[in-house]
Amino acid sequence: MRFNIYLKHLDTLIAAIVGFYAVHLFTKYSGVGISPDSIMYASTATNIQAHGSLITFNETPLVFFPVFYPFFLGVIQFISRIDPITAGPVINACLFASVIFVSGWMLSKFIAHSNIYKWLILIAIILSPALLEIYSFLWSETLFILEVMLFILAYHHYLQKHTTKALVLVALVAAISCITRYAGITLIATGGLLLLLDNKLTIPVKIKHICLFSLTSSSLLISNLVFNRLTVGLSTGTREPSITPLNENLYYTGTVFNDWGALGNFADHYAIPVTAIIILALIALLVWKVYKGKINSYENVVIAFTIVYGLFIILLATFSRFERINSRLLSPMFIPLLISCTSWVPDILAIIKNKSRYVLAGMAIVLMLAFEYSTLKIDLDRYDDEMDYGVPGYSDDSWNKSEFIKYLKAHKTMFKPGIPIYTDANEAVYLFTGMPSELIPHKFFQKDVNKFYSKKRFYLIWFDNLYNKELISLQDITTHKKLVKIGEAKQGEIYLCDEK
Repeated sequence: MRFNIYLKHLDTLIAAIVGFYAVHLFTKYSGVGISPDSIMYASTATNIQAHGSLITFNETPLVFFPVFYPFFLGVIQFISRIDPITAGPVINACLFASVIFVSGWMLSKFIAHSNIYKWLILIAIILSPALLEIYSFLWSETLFILEVMLFILAYHHYLQKHTTKALVLVALVAAISCITRYAGITLIATGGLLLLLDNKLTIPVKIKHICLFSLTSSSLLISNLVFNRLTVGLSTGTREPSITPLNENLYYTGTVFNDWGALGNFADHYAIPVTAIIILALIALLVWKVYKGKINSYENVVIAFTIVYGLFIILLATFSRFERINSRLLSPMFIPLLISCTSWVPDILAIIKNKSRYVLAGMAIVLMLAFEYSTLKIDLDRYDDEMDYGVPGYSDDSWNKSEFIKYLKAHKTMFKPGIPIYTDANEAVYLFTGMPSELIPHKFFQKDVNKFYSKKRFYLIWFDNLYNKELISLQDITTHKKLVKIGEAKQGEIYLCDEK
């Protein structure tokens, strides 16, 4: 009997192995993709492993990001004695394989009558350009997506038992997700919403469970925020007000959905209606299931999270300033959205008893295969590019073969101790030379700009191939300070300001 249980999930295990290999293919040329966030995570993980401190590469406490992902990387580094950037491809491949396995396990539970549907969804996950991009980089989303899937599994277990023990397990998963990414608060909101809608709980039990879940799930996040506040005086770092209105965020969300659906650029003309239709349709479906008393199911946990997460990102981007809504920010809802938009198909086909059922099933399979063929073509194009240049970011050839990077490595001794180093890419300076440096200030923070201009003596490392309109420009600096060029190579210069 136990052997049959394992055999039942053999196809899911095979899919997980294929997913592992897919990540290996995309990272074998240049290693895992490195962005500024990645360097923040990796440097903090190294300090956790070596010194037990939450200090980043720029010698400041980790505040802008929560603590668990660097801690996770630090534990792996402690066990393996391999730094996170080197181990990144294997870490990400294991995480992606885990996501695929958990997804397949879940699908086999609530769509047991349609193995074909499960296989099609697993293939769509493996081929997803959005997920393959995420798992090609050293990003916290790689772990957070797994936590989302584990939350769905844990909450379904709670729906079957309605015990305090099962609820605490759900709350613990949500709590850990909140200190992996601050967006983990969406799991707290999802759990709270589902508890409110649960028609199998009496009012006293519902109140008790909501209080228990809220306190337990938010405990680690509150601790992290209090620690940040006591350490640097800010709970989540310096945050700027948004410059993108609601209609633009709806549009950007719709363009991501169109990319995920491989609909082509022409569909972006209808991006706002696409977003509205998807979100409103899912809300209507959830309301209808509540009305029918069918709220306690896997599908509804998935739908509830999709709604909550989508609305959270759109509204957060409307009030707080960060990178424009893109596939990375929305990636945790890819699998739940895929399941939310397709899980009804096997149920509808099961209801139909005449021969038209086979015709409709065939059409559904053909449409899904066409979608997967389109995503496969996108993957192959990306694979060709990355086998020539590497994963975009600090690990690609534009950085690894940069003459200016080689120059910096060879001339580190020109920087005298005690003189601060400023740059427009402090992450790159640390990654390639190991030297600490400070990022030149953002234009928005005039107080920081004035403080920078008050400096009498400093080095400035300037990368010509970067352009960040958020930062003060080289032209701005030269109008306020007298800079002397002391070194240069293709794509960069080194200046000294000495006004003493």
